[in-house]
Amino acid sequence: MELLAGVTLALLTSISATMTGLDRDRGFYPVVLVVIASYYDLFAVMGGSAQAFSLETLAMVVFIAASLVGFGTSLWLVVTALVGHGVFDFVHAHLIANPGVPAWWPKFCLSYDIMAASYLGWLLTRPHAIRAADVKARADDRVTEPDQIALHGVPRNIPAGAGQVRTWVAPHLPTVIGSGRR
Repeated sequence: MELLAGVTLALLTSISATMTGLDRDRGFYPVVLVVIASYYDLFAVMGGSAQAFSLETLAMVVFIAASLVGFGTSLWLVVTALVGHGVFDFVHAHLIANPGVPAWWPKFCLSYDIMAASYLGWLLTRPHAIRAADVKARADDRVTEPDQIALHGVPRNIPAGAGQVRTWVAPHLPTVIGSGRR
C-alpha cells in the first residue's frame, strides 16, 4: 500500500505541477528534493534522538548539495539525486537508527522518489525541452531589443519581438511574458 501511495502522490504532484506551470521554473524539482531530504530530520526530532538528528542532517546536506549543484548545472543531477534518495530510503534502517521514522515511511518515500525522478527524467527528454543548443540556434532569430534572461542559471540574450520579453525556462515551451501565449 505504501508503494502505491508514494507512486500516486508523486504522479499527482508532478502532473499538477506541469498542468499549472509550477515546474516551468527549473527550481521546482530541486526544491522538492530539499523537502524530501528534510523529512528524516523531522522524524529524528519527533523521536527525540540527537544522534539520529546529527546523522540525518549529514545525509540531508548531501542531498541539498546535489540539489543546488543540479539547479545550477543540470537537472539530470537532480534526477540522479532523487533516485539516490530512493536507494537511501531502501537502506536507511540499516544505516541510521531513527526512532521517529514511521514503519511505512521508507517504502512510501522510496516509491515517491523513484516516480518523481522518472517524471523529471521524462520531462527532460521531451522533444520541446529547451537545451543550451536551442538557445544558441535562436540567437540568429530577429532581434529588436534583446532582453537579459536566465536559462539554466546562465544569462543569455534572447531576441524578443514587438516589445515583448521572451523567457526560456526548461523543461517546457517558451513563454512570452505579457501575452499569455506559449
